[in-house]
This record gives sequence, C-alpha cells and structure tokens, in this order.
Amino acid sequence: MVPRYSRPQMTAIWTPEARFRIWFEIEAHATEALAELGVVPKSAATALWTWWATQPAIDVAAIDAIEAVTKHDVIAFLTWVAEQVGDEARFMHQGMTSSDVLDTCLAVQLAQASDLLIADIDALLVVLERRAHEHKLTPTIGRSHGIHAEPVTFGLKMAQAHAEFARNRARLVAARADVATCAISGAVGTFANIDPRVEEHVAEKMGLSVEPVSTQVIPRDRHAMFFATLGVIASSIERLATEIRHLQRTEVLEAEEYFSPGQKGSSAMPHKRNPVLTENLTGLARMVRGYVTPALENVALWHERDISHSSVERYIGPDATITLDFALARLTGVMDKLVVYPERMAKNLNKMGGLVHSQRVLLALTQAGVSREDAYRLVQRNAMKVWDADGALSLEELLKADPEVTAALSVDTIGEKFDLGYHLRHVDTIFARVFG
Repeated sequence: MVPRYSRPQMTAIWTPEARFRIWFEIEAHATEALAELGVVPKSAATALWTWWATQPAIDVAAIDAIEAVTKHDVIAFLTWVAEQVGDEARFMHQGMTSSDVLDTCLAVQLAQASDLLIADIDALLVVLERRAHEHKLTPTIGRSHGIHAEPVTFGLKMAQAHAEFARNRARLVAARADVATCAISGAVGTFANIDPRVEEHVAEKMGLSVEPVSTQVIPRDRHAMFFATLGVIASSIERLATEIRHLQRTEVLEAEEYFSPGQKGSSAMPHKRNPVLTENLTGLARMVRGYVTPALENVALWHERDISHSSVERYIGPDATITLDFALARLTGVMDKLVVYPERMAKNLNKMGGLVHSQRVLLALTQAGVSREDAYRLVQRNAMKVWDADGALSLEELLKADPEVTAALSVDTIGEKFDLGYHLRHVDTIFARVFG
C-alpha cells in the first residue's frame, strides 16, 4: 500500500485494528452459537459481548508482542483477548481452527472493499452518462489502427465507456457474492468438533453466505475470480485513460485533462501540459492486473490446506483494492473535468479532404452495377491522390471529375454521399441501448 495512491475509507478496512475487530466478532458470534447449542456456558458469550460493549481499543502492539513469542497470529490474538476478558474466554474458539477466523475475516474485508468499489463505479457511471449526453451529437473522427476511419461522436465514445463500466459493475457484484462466504468448519472442514449450525449463525451475523464445502480453507477459486474481476476493471480504466492520452496529443488535441491554475507540466519546459493523470492511471492499472496471477496460483493448495496463499493475500488483498479504489476515483475526476474541443474535432474530421466518406461512394457504385473490385479501384485511385496531397485535394471533387465514376453515379448522387449526418443517424438507437 502506497499512501500516495490510497484513500482513507478503503485503507481503513485493512488496518490491523480493523482485522482484529472482525476476528473478535467472528469468535464472539461463534461462542454465542455454541452457547445456544449448550456446548459452552451462556456466561462465556455474555462475558465476551459485555467486554466488547465497552468499545475497547485494540492493543495491536501487545498482540504483536505475544505473536513474537508464539509465532502464531490467531493464538496471539486469543491470548490477548483472554487477558482482557478473564476466565470465560477459555470457551472461545471451541472446535475452530485458525483458518475459520482468517478466511471468514478476509471474506468480510473483501465484501466491504467491494461495496466501496461498486460505489466508485457508480460515481464514474454518473459522470460518463452526463458527458455522453453533453456530446451526444458532437462529431469527431473515428480511428482504426490510429488512422482516420469514419465519423462518430464524442458522446458515443463516452457511451461505450459507460456500457463497459456497467458490465464491470455487474461483474464486481457477482464477484462480491462469490467471495463473501463463511467457513466455521474446524480442522480439515469436517465439522468434527463444531456444529454446522455455528457456521450458519456466524455467516448470518457477518453478512456472508455459508461455504458449501470447505476443506480447512475456503476454496481459492473464489478469490481468483474476485481478483481477476479487479484486473478486468483495471484494464477498462486503462482503455479509457489511453483514449484520453491519445486525444491530448498536440497533433490531435481534441480533449485534454483539466490543467489547474498554478499547475506545472514540466520542470524544464514551461509550455507543457502533460496527461499526467491518465498516464498515472495506466501505471496503476498495470499494478492491479499484476495481482491477478498470484491469485490464480493460490487456487492449487496442498490437500486440505497449506499456507502458501497466506503471504500472497496479505499483499494483494489490501494493495489491489486500495489501488483500484484510488484509480476509479481519479478516473472519475478526470472525466468530470475533461476539457473537450469540438472545433478541433471538426477540424480533424475535415482534415483529409473527405476521405472519411469513401465507403459510401464504394457502396453506391456497387449498387449502381459496378463490380466491387472495380468500385474499390475507382474510389481508392482518387482517395490516394487526396492522401498524397495531405488533404489539400477534395475526394468529392476528384470523384465528380472522374469519368468512370460519373458513368455510374450522377454528380448530385456523389455529393449526397458526403453528408456527415448520414453517419450519425443511429446515435439515438445506440444511446437507447446504453441508457434506456
């Protein structure tokens, strides 16, 4: 976790104190269920909750000091709680194993992190929808392979991003449900020393579902899917960030990040206004995706459990969620304040002498009886003249002067094929699909 790329609410989920508080709640709820089943005295559960009601500060340093001796974090925690609660604490952790606490805690933390990330995406979707409608009919050039292709609108670019992040939201909701499971099944997951009803009780109290079959751990395919989903979201962030970076290039300059008063772009060149935020987002996306492979490799544990996944998750749990939270918030800010230049879009759109309308002429020629091969040859022959002249010539005028073209199409028909509005006539249909 790097403070520079962290936000307090997400960071708070992963603090040692937050973790120990979740551990206590798991243990106390389990003890409560055991008491209802008559396995332990009800006074044991009462003693735990009575102490907890005083909202004690978690002495992380004291727990760490115990762990330095025991070399076991859960035992250190239980020892510290017993020192605070007294004799009744001996009934805590009856029939449980460490993974019951650790895995259930991780499920709670990932669910909490998911809720923040879902809220982040919701905020981004609001901004993308507003910008999409704002520029619904702002014409701009569509590019394939980085080369001018045919006209689109900037609103369509925003609508595409909105649709992509809406899919990401649905993926994250599903991944949250998949990873939010509780296991209180004891050593190797057989419930030999603890009743399955304890697991059901803890799951309900902690807002989780019951893990159908745990070994001594919750199966890590769930976590792999969760972190893979974060990786996909990160890739979508990079996709939109990369688009903005390209649009901000000096030769293009159709949109750019907001440049605030007093901001500096370069230590050497005072004129610079660099796309630093979207470049930063590209780097952060790489980091989040970097956590996916370790999560996939965590799936293959030995037999009923080993702890090769443990150290990995201590890294990727906090780092992936904290980084993605920051990235989503940063992207929302970029898109909210993005400066858009419709006039520059129009200039670029018209830069190449009408080449963007070439397909319409090609299709018109084929419909007029010209073979596709000949139609392509006729249009390309004139288009390459415009290309070589860097747009100084007009494709429309060249076609109107080409006797082989005018033998099939009238001058008026050729002119009709250079209507910009033709390319935008289905924008409403696309918007209805995206926004309803």
